Amino acid sequence: SSCLLWDVQSGEILQTFSDHKGDVMSLSISPTNPNLFVSGSVDTTGRIWDIRSGKNVQTHVGHISDINAVHFFPDGNAFGTGSDDSTCRMFDMRCYGEVNKFGLNSMCGITSVSFSKSGRLLFAGYDDFNVHAWDTLSNGETHAFQLPTPHENRVSCLGVNASGDALCTGSWDTHLKIWA
Repeated sequence: SSCLLWDVQSGEILQTFSDHKGDVMSLSISPTNPNLFVSGSVDTTGRIWDIRSGKNVQTHVGHISDINAVHFFPDGNAFGTGSDDSTCRMFDMRCYGEVNKFGLNSMCGITSVSFSKSGRLLFAGYDDFNVHAWDTLSNGETHAFQLPTPHENRVSCLGVNASGDALCTGSWDTHLKIWA
């Protein structure tokens, strides 16, 4: 239920961030402000933290089950989440609220999320071995596309490289796949 800031050299805890009511499953550091990070928890909330004050500065709600993954939008003003409630959501920190919801008509948990370099696509890894890409400008009801050859077990992680021209997915099937 806490996030810890460690001094890597000494191994000492510098700061503890403790407002979640359940296990923290994921965090993402702002790409534009290294003093901010977002955390996602089994308490169904996404929380924005300021390292300078050590405080939770925003709490975002909307999911009805565990948040397994969070990732900042490339401009640092929003973040995406993936949940066991089978939805991905986008929250904008400027309006302090949810701005989009993406979901299929299935009950399949989402394990990982990452934005394309432009932010136009939100990639999501699922428990059913698939990866879907969502158009962040859409109404959220249909995915932009699904990667053509799913893994043979749940997708456990994914990420877009810094130049934005490749996506890597990792799975419990012990394989990494690079999509370029």
